[in-house]
Amino acid sequence: MKKKVWTLVMSAGLAIGLAACGGGGNDNDNAGGGNEGGGETATNDAEAIFQQNCSSCHGENLEGRNGPALDKIGASLSQDEIHDVIENGRPGMPAGIIKGDDADKVAAWLAEKK
Repeated sequence: MKKKVWTLVMSAGLAIGLAACGGGGNDNDNAGGGNEGGGETATNDAEAIFQQNCSSCHGENLEGRNGPALDKIGASLSQDEIHDVIENGRPGMPAGIIKGDDADKVAAWLAEKK
């Protein structure tokens, strides 16, 4: 029961925090350059995308500001759940701040934060 309540609280906090972020005018789907090699480049891309679109609410180091801290979000939400929040929003967080491959990269990167 505690785990369900904790997950609900974390999900609500993530939603509220991400909702406050506002769109970053992401005109290109590859904010950090090419990622054809995967690995570290994909991580760098995800970090750059996060910094451009999300850090104003979640902090440059995922520590949280107006939105919740995301430094351990992967411990409470799966990559698919994080992607769903990014794509569809939640109360307090608008949908579609990041789209397409960029949303996939950021969700994967955040899911690793445990």
